[in-house]
This record gives sequence, structure tokens and C-alpha cells, in this order.
Amino acid sequence: MTTIANNCFLATTAWTLWRFGYSARLLKTNHFRTAASNTSFPAVWMLLAQYSGRIPGLFVVVKKNRFFTMPETVEDKANLELYSPHPEVRGMTLLDREAFKRTVVVPVLKVKKEIVNTLLKSLKHTVLQRPGLKRVVEDPEDEDSRLVILDPHKIPEFSLGESEQEVLKRLNVHPEVSKYNLELTYENFKSEEILRAVLPEGQDVTSGFSRVGHIAHLNLRDHQLPYRHLIGQVIIDKNPGITCVVNKTNIIDSTYRNFQMEVLAGESKLVTKVKENNIAYELDFSKVYWNPRLSTEHGRIVELLKPGDVLFDVFAGIGPFAIPAAKKKCRVFANDLNPESYNWLLHNCKLNKVDNKVKAFNMDGRDFLLGPVREELSKELPLLKEQKTSFHIVMNLPALAIEFLDVFRHFLVGEPCSTAGLPTVHCYGFSKHDDPAKDIQERAEASLGTSLDGRCSTYLVRNVAPSKEMLCISFQIPADVLYKRPCPDEAKPASKRLCTSKDFSEEKLELKKS
Repeated sequence: MTTIANNCFLATTAWTLWRFGYSARLLKTNHFRTAASNTSFPAVWMLLAQYSGRIPGLFVVVKKNRFFTMPETVEDKANLELYSPHPEVRGMTLLDREAFKRTVVVPVLKVKKEIVNTLLKSLKHTVLQRPGLKRVVEDPEDEDSRLVILDPHKIPEFSLGESEQEVLKRLNVHPEVSKYNLELTYENFKSEEILRAVLPEGQDVTSGFSRVGHIAHLNLRDHQLPYRHLIGQVIIDKNPGITCVVNKTNIIDSTYRNFQMEVLAGESKLVTKVKENNIAYELDFSKVYWNPRLSTEHGRIVELLKPGDVLFDVFAGIGPFAIPAAKKKCRVFANDLNPESYNWLLHNCKLNKVDNKVKAFNMDGRDFLLGPVREELSKELPLLKEQKTSFHIVMNLPALAIEFLDVFRHFLVGEPCSTAGLPTVHCYGFSKHDDPAKDIQERAEASLGTSLDGRCSTYLVRNVAPSKEMLCISFQIPADVLYKRPCPDEAKPASKRLCTSKDFSEEKLELKKS
């Protein structure tokens, strides 16, 4: 009879699920809510599955919901409900912290205060582990006792498991689990929980940002803009040290690499201090380019340098390549077209006491290459006897840098130096290609007019956006690209004058006569 009754119950329950689409959570609430029950929800669900071949529609329901993961889904959903602000905050655009108050019911154990610490250690995986919430509260009915709050997801249906009961027995604690009304306020919620509750359901929630000193930099999407001031204030509230939140309002300008921004919350002070790889920098974030996500890349390039090397930084910004290189006792030539970046570069060189090791320039990148860089290489490369000095050229302007590589065609005049002495270029670029490394290499080869197969390496710096990568291609400039052989002049072999079109005409005339 028991078997027949069970079959009837299971069939009825399964048919109800199939007919009305009831969720697993409803099944659990309606049939297994008593703390005394020892029947686990997953076990019952598995029993239902055993009848899937005989109950119409049940197999379809099970397959669709992947019942093996259903307990986890229930717990995640319960977790969202327990730690979600009051539903009435949905659509809020002006932050009202009082509106986030809500009361939730959680399980507690009554414990003598002298053994509270011992119990917390013994039940460390069962007690509430929620930042900002107390795990132990006063017992309003007994001053000699305390109430230890348990994690409601670890104590389903307010019923302790065997292992927890063993601990309580050993500590002589009564195993009765009571209900406690826990008040949650704005301070108890995480920023992503607050924003998820406020923004329209199903919309992306922005809780991540780039931090530049005391400034949080956001890139909000269109659907988030009506909530931008609230988002800014939440980020200030939940992130100590952040006192200003800005949102980028246009794309980065390729000329000066800065962008327009709107202050969403906090003070409008945009001059800030940052520290990267143990080096301090100061900057005006509204006028110069700074990206904290490039810290690792800055360190990677500097790691390639050794004392005595020469670094030419074509698009130097405020000095994240130049200053660490100078501190490493390299000779540095640093340039930036943006006057503000140039001024902050000078400032940061002095701040880090390397102003005597960095020659700074405020020029167009191409002019810098054709001027100071060419002059220095023309002077230094012929003097290299033993390879003790390496020359590195960093070109970190990913939107345009590859277009500058053509400047190296016949950049120098004379006999090539040793292969080991050829300058190494580190050039950055963006790519939306399916094979970004191949794309970057092919574009570099087109600018240089030669193949780089087997002579270059590409490094993925970071993912900038969906289907958009930032890469660095590094290579020694091939001698046949870098050097232009001097014009032959038999009469004056020692002459160092420049070749002219007249020289080529006279040479052809002599060849015809002979």
C-alpha cells in the first residue's frame, strides 16, 4: 500500500509540475517545509525522475531544467532574494539609502557567551559569513547568552545536519534552531546588489571601474545613463578612497589621447596621484592619458631593458615607460605631442629624481623619429665595437602607431651595423581580426615594406572590447630596411655629402660612355 501511495503522490506531483509549470522551489515550499522532515529535496527530485518514463511530460520538464543542478539553482535564487534590497527601489534614480532597509528571517542558535568563540571555530562553515553583518548578537531574553546567526543556505529548513549536531552535543549546546529577524540596511549590501536591484531587470549592471588615484572611471552604456548619478554615488559609498566618479562621454581622441568626461558624483578634483610598479606619478586625468590596465605591460617592457640601454619613447605620455627605464639606469629620450602630457612628464621626472636621465620632447611622433632618434642612432651605432648597448623604440599609440613604421625605411645612411646592434621596435596596435597576431604582423610588414616572418613576436596586451584586442609587435628593424647605402663616388670615396639626382645622372652618363 505504501508503494502504491508513493506512486500516486509522485504521479500527482509530477503531473502538476508539468501542467502548471511549477518551479522546483514551489515544490520544496509546499511539501518539505517542516524542520522535522529528514527528506532532502534532491532525493525527492531523483524519485520523480525515476518515474519519467511513465508520467507524460515529466521527462521533458526534467531535461529542460537539468534536474541534477536544480538544488544549486534553488540556493542561488534564495541567495539573491535574501541579500537583495527591498523591491521598491527598482527604477530609483536619486539615491535614497533609507529605502534599502528590509528584514529577513535567519536561523540562530542560543549559546552561553563563554563558549561563543569555541562554537564559531567549530561551526565556521555554518555560521553567517556576510561582510558587514555581525555573526553574534545580544540575546534580548538572557544577558548571559548570545545568539549565533547561521547561514540560512547551510541550514535548510532551519534543521541542523548530523555533523553540526555532533558539535553542539560535544559543547553541551541545545540543538534547537530559532528564527531571528535580521534587519538589513544600505550599508549591508554590495554595490552590485544595489545596482542590480535598482536597474531594470535583465539589464547589464556596472559595478567595475578603472581606478586612477581617488578617481573611479566608468564607461556606462546608454541604458545605464539615467541612473548614472546614483551609480556614481554607490561606487563612492562602497569603495574607500574613491572621492570622484567620472564617466567617459566620447571616444579617446587620437591626437592627444584624452577624452571628455562627466563628473557623476563627488568632488570635481581631477588632479590625482597614482602608484604603478612602485613608482609614483601625478597627473590631471582630464587632460592626459592614463590607463591602470597597462601596468603589467609597462613592467614587461621595462624588464627587457638592462642598465646602459637606450630607450626612445615616441608616445611617452606622463612617463610610465620612460621613468622606470631611467630608474634602471637607461638613457631615455621621451616624447609626447600633447603639451599637457609633456609638462606632466617633466613634473614626474623631477618627482622621481630622474630628470637628468630623461631628455623630454614635445613634438609630433614622426618628427621625433626623424629628428632626435635618427640623430642619436646615427651617432651611436657606428661606434658600437662590442654589443653592450641595446636600442629600444617604444611606440604606444595603438590607434595609429603602425602607420608610423614606414619612417624606418632607409632611416639611416651608411654601412649596416652588426645585426645585434639593430634597434628593437615595440609597436602597439588594435585589431578586430579573427587572427589578431597575423593582422598586426601583416600591417607592420606593409608599412616597413618587408617580411617579418621569423623576425618578430606578437604579444596580446589586453582585450579592449568584444572582438577588439590590443597587441604589441616586437622586432629588430631589418638592416635592408633601416639602412640606405651611400652613393658610389670613385673620385671622392671619403666624401660624406648627400646624394643628389645630379649624381645619379652623371653616373649613368659615365656608364654609357664606357
